[in-house]
Amino acid sequence: MNKEKIAFIPKQYFAVVAVLLAIMMSVLDGTIMNIALPTLAHDFDVTPSTAIWIVNAYQLVITMTLLSFASLGDIYGYRRVFLIGISIFVASSLACALSTSFWMLTASRVVQGFGAACVMSVNTALIRLIYPPQILGRGMGVNAMVVAVSAAAGPSIAGSILALGSWHWLFVINIPLGLAALIIGHKLLPHNPPSETKHKFDRISAIANALTFGLLIYTLEGFAHSENRRFIAIQIVLLIVIGTYFIRRQLRETTPILPVDLLKIPIFSLSIGTSITSFTAQMLAMVSLPFFMQNVLGYNAVQIGLLLTPWPLATILTAPLAGRLVERVHPGLLGGIGMGIFATGLLTLYLLPPHPAEWDIVWRMALCGMGFGLFQTPNNVTIVSSAPTHRSGGASGMLGTARLLGQTLGTTLVALIFRMFAEGHRAQVCLLLAIIFAVGAGIVSSIRMTQASPAGKR
Repeated sequence: MNKEKIAFIPKQYFAVVAVLLAIMMSVLDGTIMNIALPTLAHDFDVTPSTAIWIVNAYQLVITMTLLSFASLGDIYGYRRVFLIGISIFVASSLACALSTSFWMLTASRVVQGFGAACVMSVNTALIRLIYPPQILGRGMGVNAMVVAVSAAAGPSIAGSILALGSWHWLFVINIPLGLAALIIGHKLLPHNPPSETKHKFDRISAIANALTFGLLIYTLEGFAHSENRRFIAIQIVLLIVIGTYFIRRQLRETTPILPVDLLKIPIFSLSIGTSITSFTAQMLAMVSLPFFMQNVLGYNAVQIGLLLTPWPLATILTAPLAGRLVERVHPGLLGGIGMGIFATGLLTLYLLPPHPAEWDIVWRMALCGMGFGLFQTPNNVTIVSSAPTHRSGGASGMLGTARLLGQTLGTTLVALIFRMFAEGHRAQVCLLLAIIFAVGAGIVSSIRMTQASPAGKR
């Protein structure tokens, strides 16, 4: 069938809308809370460091359970896991809005994290089912665009809501969106195709997975915030023991929760590696630059927000374009070019003059976003399409886990660098390290050209 003759019927379009609405909510709820933390700390009379748990609890639960829910999607159906996740997310959003204490809100955010993990674990697997394989890149491009828009709009939406009303409305807005996604998804989302392989959910591996990733994230956070060294040492020992047991158990499974079977596919493992390193580079820059702009260049919070905006805007524009290009160009080449542009953008930021004009910052930020958008969509397409259809859940879960690990590593490195270097040099060191990670991701991405492109295959 010619690509020009491939067309969606309205039913398929609406199925995509359900997935995009859900992923938009889950991403938004990971970003809007940062703006609301000072308000929440004041209202509940807790310290800022305690209030951060409203954000950390949500992110930690997602990281600890993402792969387990992806495995459940492979077994029981991506549609079922997705709809259950939306239901949990809507109910917990209502509980968040009705919270009367800090710990009630935190507990509700934990439950909300489970719902978001369900959605994130299978969203790209559902997109693979909805879109014809020949134009899967377009679907992944739209998905990447929605994620970028949600991440960029989060602070603005939160600021507008807090200017007009109380923090409770940050959660109320999820309810109509979630109900719409639930109704559309229930009617139109496709079921998993029949699979010849049947397996049971491994509860022990799920527990080991949660403990391994939980300890990994918490240990990194401990390093970043100079926690008690003895406590960190205990965490490292537990991480090594539990992590070793977990990985050895996965190697014996035919359909493991940690998809070591998929990691044996060269182009899949290379793509996961580039994803982790690219998101590490992104967070090294995005977390350190606001401090540099405020403390060294003297910009206020509103100006910093505007100066950072060209990055996600450029990603929004290039991600769908990359989704179309991947139908014709090998994703390894596209990813390599994208990371090359991204690294160049980071280098130009590193070489900023002492007193730059606003335009000098804007075009450099846009260059970074353009390169990242050109890389992200082809990389995501490769991760999802290189896995067998019945393992799309495992691939989808691993895609999300790689992103979270890269973001966590990048944030941790920023915290460590800020402890080790003086004010005027911190951002430059972060940018230099980000360039190294971006160049490494570009090299690994280019190596994928030795592998056959999985685009267009099921």
